[in-house]
Amino acid sequence: MRSDRLYLVDIIEATDAITAFISDVDTEGFLNNDLVRSAVLHKLTIIGEAAARVSMPLRARFPETPWSDIVGFRNIAVHAYFSVDWQIVWQTASSDTPQLREQVVRILQTTFPDP
Repeated sequence: MRSDRLYLVDIIEATDAITAFISDVDTEGFLNNDLVRSAVLHKLTIIGEAAARVSMPLRARFPETPWSDIVGFRNIAVHAYFSVDWQIVWQTASSDTPQLREQVVRILQTTFPDP
């Protein structure tokens, strides 16, 4: 079984990838680029899967992180992909993902400090 630390690292790596994917893209460019949309959505599903696997005790220690919303987003993206709202995906990628990264970095620093 993987550790919480590794799932948190997965989240950070996925947020970094999303940032790279959209670094030179505005809303219109995102909405008109299937490759970028697909890549971002894939990384968001990775974030959701990793968040779902973070232990409940750790999630409870950091309730400011919207764990349930993250997992719920993943479930919609995977199971109801035909109804994905790309404006919401853009908002999530461009605004929510950087905030999530900051939260997860703090969790890692607090919970798994370097020796």
